[in-house]
Amino acid sequence: MNDRYDVVIAGAGPAGAQCARDLVARGYDVVVLETEAEDEFPRQSNKSTAGTFHSMMAAFGIPDDVVMQYTDSVVLESPTEHYVRDQTGAVLEFADFKRYLVKDSRDDGAEYRFDARVTAPIMENGEIVGVTYNGDEEVYGDIMIDATGPSAPLAKKLDIVDLERENHAIGIEYEFEGIDIDRPGFADLHDAMMLRLDHNIAPGGYSWIFHTGEDTAKVGLCYIQNGSHDQYSRDNFTIDDYLSHWLETDPRFRDAEPIEGKQHRGSAHIQAPGKLHTDRFMAIGDTVPSLDPLWGEGINKCMQSGRAAAATADSVLKHDGIEPTAENLEVYDTLWHRDVAPNAKSRLLMTQLLYLASNERYDTLMRDLQQLDDDTLAKANKGDVRAIANLIELEDVPLLARFAKQQLDLDLGSMLS
Repeated sequence: MNDRYDVVIAGAGPAGAQCARDLVARGYDVVVLETEAEDEFPRQSNKSTAGTFHSMMAAFGIPDDVVMQYTDSVVLESPTEHYVRDQTGAVLEFADFKRYLVKDSRDDGAEYRFDARVTAPIMENGEIVGVTYNGDEEVYGDIMIDATGPSAPLAKKLDIVDLERENHAIGIEYEFEGIDIDRPGFADLHDAMMLRLDHNIAPGGYSWIFHTGEDTAKVGLCYIQNGSHDQYSRDNFTIDDYLSHWLETDPRFRDAEPIEGKQHRGSAHIQAPGKLHTDRFMAIGDTVPSLDPLWGEGINKCMQSGRAAAATADSVLKHDGIEPTAENLEVYDTLWHRDVAPNAKSRLLMTQLLYLASNERYDTLMRDLQQLDDDTLAKANKGDVRAIANLIELEDVPLLARFAKQQLDLDLGSMLS
């Protein structure tokens, strides 16, 4: 077993595995260290709703056989209204998808070490030169990449990220059969991915139903442990309690039964990414979080960041005598802000503002969307300031004032700490 590689990647999720795919395609020696055991990979506790669009499938060469259901539309719901947008997409079997990425890169020469929990960077002269895993085992590389998501053992110890609790999103999802997919009074969810904004179900977050064929669907919710959650949440309610409440009160679930072995949990952070790299090191995927305000699109963001990191590593390693210093890895920052999360600041602000709104405002938003062209929503989701302004009404002035005060309080808190 080697102990030195061109690139060492911590984490075999979509970001890490895609980065490995791109690097081995360029001829580099790559090792991926994954915490989970190979025969359990990926565990049910580490999965995604796995909704994505054809642009991601085509850009990364993802085969049809990891798709549970192709969809024709995206539905947004509020407590009493809904909006339907024609947009083709795909609901992935996330476990098959992750295993495909590992196998594809492995077939091309990437080495994977499972049961390998990365614990810390190995430092020499102030630079990372390798990582330790499983306590005392070591591996060295020219470039190290952290793709471990919120755990971020390398990025945190290198002071690259500070994933704050108030920005921590937790999620739970079950797969069900027996769902009334076309219930009178609701949108038809056949071949659809539905996202619902409703604080009674997901205070400070959203819930979803992703159709996976016939009467089956992925059903889940996610909320952020922030001020909005504190305002709308119920005392002593856990995320499991909120999902149970939704299942008990929504008539679409009256005859629904959970599918055995199809329960998933996960977490992420919704905040500005901060630093992305330093000498010999890059952070990718959910370690430097990004998402679209409405569609989420976490899979695509992770894959894009893995590709950007691979291109950056290649730009340095292919030249003899050029060291992977922070300055020479700066192209990753450029690619990330251009390709992974353009307009990152305005998209984050829209996301935070969206979850502060009341249920009544969500109903108004759905009615507004029915009057606007689809381009407005698409542009707003990409952080276009003019499009976001088109979604704001006079009644939002108190909400905007509250949001501004919240941001000021956060900024002051950061300065004082």
